[in-house]
Amino acid sequence: MSTRKSEPHVGVTPNLFGIAYGLTGLAGCWGYAALLRLTPAVITDILCASAAMVWLTLVVSYVVQVPRRPGGWPAELADPVLGPFVSLIPIVGMLLAIGLMRHDRAAGQWLFGVFAAVTIGLAGWLAGQWILGGLDFDRLHHGYVLPTVAGGFIVTVGAALAGWSGPARMCFGLGLVSWLVLEPMILARLYFRPPPPPPLQPTLAIGVGPPALAGLAYLAITHGKVDAVTFGFAGYTLLGALVQLRLIGLYRHLHFSSGSWAFAFPYAAVATFALHWITYAHPPGYRIWAWVVILAITAFVAVLAIETTAALTRHRFLPQLR
Repeated sequence: MSTRKSEPHVGVTPNLFGIAYGLTGLAGCWGYAALLRLTPAVITDILCASAAMVWLTLVVSYVVQVPRRPGGWPAELADPVLGPFVSLIPIVGMLLAIGLMRHDRAAGQWLFGVFAAVTIGLAGWLAGQWILGGLDFDRLHHGYVLPTVAGGFIVTVGAALAGWSGPARMCFGLGLVSWLVLEPMILARLYFRPPPPPPLQPTLAIGVGPPALAGLAYLAITHGKVDAVTFGFAGYTLLGALVQLRLIGLYRHLHFSSGSWAFAFPYAAVATFALHWITYAHPPGYRIWAWVVILAITAFVAVLAIETTAALTRHRFLPQLR
């Protein structure tokens, strides 16, 4: 029997880790709200535990399945569409380790260090792969910011929380320069080439994430300092949010799929960044505004979770393997 025939018809693809990524993003939003004394910390722990269970289930299934696929791991990392999403495995691991730091600082730091090293190493590998293998311009999408940009900024936040100021600043540079390099290429592809096919259109939501993550990373290394740089990140985040509003008409015609989880983490990052600005500006009724943001992003992720559960029961959620 050939390897191809022995493969399952459906299976775990790297973009499925967007589920755990989105749940940890929501946990981070609730965690920031708890830090501001707006919400109870126990909700953050529940969300982190849920994300950990999803992540572990996906990791085990994925690691078992990949060696049985044509090309194995090299082919998985070289995939021009799904390859960048492999980086979500250690990135989610970092986010879970950040959550663990609140309860066991030493264990959280140790796990974070391991996942941070894997994230940076994988980012370097993928960047080298893109140089050696070349990129198909028409297949370029915002998922390409995950290994270096999102990875770099999340390492920054975690390292700052762990008390490692030097590595935090270094990785802020990694994420920022990578973003400044990738963003023009991705936007040029979107502006001057045909629209991405429907399966890739949810990745348009990822574009709003980098400026919000950059702002949160900058706040982490400056201990909450609000200056011209912070305002600059806020301005570009606002532009990204307005673009997302313009794209609602496009999103409405998309069918729900595993790729729909691409919306979760970027929107959660924007919500977390918005919480900072609400508390900084301190407008009248700021607590109400903060709760509006928290409940809105929670309801959004809850809808994704409900749709996912329904699709799983109908056996229409897991992607078809080629």
